[in-house]
Parts: sequence; structure tokens; C-alpha cells
Amino acid sequence: MLTEEEEEETKKTLKTSKTKQRTRLHPQKLQVVPSASEMVVGNKLKAEDLNLCFEKLMMVGGGSDGKAKMECGVITEWKDIPMELLLRIMSLVDDRMIIVASGVCSGWRDAIGLGLTHLSLVWLKKNMNNLVLSLAPKFTKLQTLVLRQDKPQLQDNAVEAISTYCHELLDLDLSKSFKLTDHSLYALAHGCPNLSKLNISGCSAFSDEALEYLTNLCKQLKILNLCGCVKAASDRALQAIGRNCNQLQSLSLGWCENVGDVGVMSLAFGCPDLRVLDLCGCVRITDDSVIALANGCPHLTSLGLYYCQNITDRAMYSLAQSLVKNRPSLWESKKGRSDDEGLKSLNISQCTALTPPAVQAVCDSFPALHTCPGRHSLIISGCLSLTSVHCACAFQAHRVPSSLPHLAH
Repeated sequence: MLTEEEEEETKKTLKTSKTKQRTRLHPQKLQVVPSASEMVVGNKLKAEDLNLCFEKLMMVGGGSDGKAKMECGVITEWKDIPMELLLRIMSLVDDRMIIVASGVCSGWRDAIGLGLTHLSLVWLKKNMNNLVLSLAPKFTKLQTLVLRQDKPQLQDNAVEAISTYCHELLDLDLSKSFKLTDHSLYALAHGCPNLSKLNISGCSAFSDEALEYLTNLCKQLKILNLCGCVKAASDRALQAIGRNCNQLQSLSLGWCENVGDVGVMSLAFGCPDLRVLDLCGCVRITDDSVIALANGCPHLTSLGLYYCQNITDRAMYSLAQSLVKNRPSLWESKKGRSDDEGLKSLNISQCTALTPPAVQAVCDSFPALHTCPGRHSLIISGCLSLTSVHCACAFQAHRVPSSLPHLAH
């Protein structure tokens, strides 16, 4: 619960938004088509008539008597707007206005609370923690909640409130929440077990023990961002992810220096549907990690290996051969080969041990990898020895001028 001082501070934060974004619609200008006998069925508006009411509502101007008349009653105040119409209006305004509207009356609060599934507070520069404590009990049907911050505001009690009230949450962004501790992950594990997308990048205080605990209960995770979670992202945590989260499709581990081959190999074995993996700055991994991914993750489309300087040609040749191993049917005929299969993005910048033949083999195996201008999806910056590597487009571009006939003067 918020103290009186915290409630007052939260109200001040929203006051500017409420003043600037006050709706231009006025109750006296609210007009609804009066053919109510056709419009009202069991005290509920038909979908097509709701659209008509909505269009009339959004028009500036009103009837001769300035009221919206219906056989079932007269709408003279905003609080009398049917729930369906209110939710249509709320779908057109931003999140600040939705929060303001939820405080108009208990009816609006309840209606918005039942209908609101997506909310973002990234615009809030201060008092985010107090606002979350206030909103969590109201907005219990949230499925997506974005609480990304430029400056750390959230504390564990806010995440605990989310876990207590928002059990239907599927997508949560807590990036750059430097003040959060393991208590938040423990709370989420129990309160939001259906999470499919979680972004805790930059939350450097989380431990691998707490992350392991989370994965034991949140087994439906498909997208997980752990960039900069230097303590949480360890081999122990990755083993738990591989053991528990076999639906995982995207994992970001950028600059998690404690990640090694043991953890990545566990991922490759336990998460066969993995499609996007960012290992940039994971300086401990070697060829064994890449080989495990090439053999165990046939759907991999994006791989980041920036500054993984232990990677050698052995890893590249394994990637080049992975499409043949995992999907041999595609190679039975030239027509069967699809540019949509396999790697579409590969970052091997600063992988200075690689040689041109090995990288060219990867580029030749995956037509979606490009080195040509404007389409760079094979990123090799910082590798001066790889400047001779070119995609098929580049080769064709070089051949075109020579194949053109000389024009007579």
C-alpha cells in the first residue's frame, strides 16, 4: 500500500499528462444514432452499431438537444458510456491517458482493468515504482508490461505487486532495473508462471541461483534477454534453461563473461527450437559451443559471436555443413534449396583467428548471408584478413559489367 505522501507524489506526476492530454470530446457533444430498437439486443450493442456509435462519438458536434438518446436510456455523462465503447476509445489514446481515465470513477477503473492487456510506462521519468504499486491491483488482466527505464526506479516491492495481481502476464520488460534483487525473480516465478518473454538485460544484481529457480517454474519462456546479467548468466543457469525451457527461441547473452562451453552445449541439447542466439562478448566459448549449436539447433537463423576470439575455422566449417546434416532433403535437388533456410545473420567481428576459405564456406552455404552494401548480414568488421569474402550477390555484381556487349560508337 502507498503512504499518503507517495499517493500525493504520484498524483502530481500524472497531473501534467492529465492536463495536456484531456480529451477534446465533451459530454454535451456526445451523440448516438437514436434507432435503439435495432441497436440494443439484450442491453448490449451489436458490433456494427457499436462502430456507428463510435464514429458519431468521435465527431465534434451534437444533436439539437446536446444529448445522446437511446431507447434504453440517455447518455449525458462520460461515466454512462457502455464498456465496449469505452474500450474502443481507450484503444486510441496513449498509456498516460489510460491511467488518467482509470481514475475518473470506479466504473471506468473496473472496465479498463478488465479490458487492458498491454501497458508501457517507459515515458515515466520518476515515481515509476509508486505508480506500479498503485496500478497493479487495478490492471489484473495485463499480458504485456513494459517497465524499461533510463534511470533505475523499480524496486522489489513493485515486482512483487505485479506477481501478486497480474497472473496472466506473458511479456515483461524490466531492463535496466539495477535496483532489483533476487527477490523479484523469486516472486515472478510464483506469480507469473506463464511468462513467454522476459527482458532483464542490465539487471546485474540477479544471481544464477535465482535465475535457475525462475526457469524451474516459468517453463514456457520463448524469448529471454540476459544481456549484461554478468552474475545470473552462468553455465549453471544455462544448464537450467536447457533443462526446463525447451520452447526457447531467442536468447541474448551479450557480454556475459561467465558463459562457457558447458552452458552453451546444454542450450543446444535442450532447446532445439532456438533461432536467435547472441553470444557477443562471451569470451570463454570455443569451437565446441558453435559445433553443438550447428548440430543441435537446426532452426538457428541469427548467431552473434562478436569478440569470441577462441572461435576458429573448425566452427565455421561445422556451420557450413549444418544445413546438409539437419535438412538433407533440401540438397537432393537444386530447386529444393530455399534462401529462407538456415543462417540469415552472423556476426563474427573481431574473431581474428578465422580465415577466408572457412568463412566463404559459410557464406556459400547460406544464401541469406550478405556482404554487399546495404544488406550486410555477415558482419566481419575488425577482421582484415576476411576482406576477400563475398556473397553470391557481390560475385554477380562483379560479373555483370564484363558480360555486357560493347556498344558501337
